Amino acid sequence: MSKQVNETELVAHVAAKTKVDPQKIMIVLKHEQAYMNSAKADAKGDVDVDFDDLVDYVMGKSDVKLDEITVEKILDVEMEYLIKKGVAGYID
Repeated sequence: MSKQVNETELVAHVAAKTKVDPQKIMIVLKHEQAYMNSAKADAKGDVDVDFDDLVDYVMGKSDVKLDEITVEKILDVEMEYLIKKGVAGYID
């Protein structure tokens, strides 16, 4: 990601859309970031992430006390936010 994202703004946006406690959202996003940091980038610097693998990774963490649907919802809303901000997108 070349552009910076205001984490406080992101968490507030996700919380407003999902009605999930911001602290729980931050835990999910922390694990997502660890997963992304370990993913290999292609020649253009893009990272192709399998959404199901990401959800499984996050759900496997002992401090994640949310159900799978809620984790998926958090990650979906985050991705929508990042696309809107021009920070992320889908690889065709």
